[in-house]
Amino acid sequence: MAVEKQRVRLSTKGQIVLPKSIRQRKNWVAGASLTIEETPEGVLLKDAPLFERTRVEDVFGMLNCSGRRLSIEEMDASVLAEARRRHARD
Repeated sequence: MAVEKQRVRLSTKGQIVLPKSIRQRKNWVAGASLTIEETPEGVLLKDAPLFERTRVEDVFGMLNCSGRRLSIEEMDASVLAEARRRHARD
């Protein structure tokens, strides 16, 4: 894939207009949330993730459990039983 190079101008407010062809290929519409990263080669624009990245330590224990804790085997068996129930329904 050949890289298309286009020239843009920086406004007095520090803004640039992304060429329409690039916006269409990336499906970027007005109001799209992007991340910008400075790299050794220049500046990189990417779609912003829908949710901020979290660590297990940040969310562990946030859901309350009123019943007894299930083992991994019990959880696997429950998921399998539900998948079988849904498959049998179709």
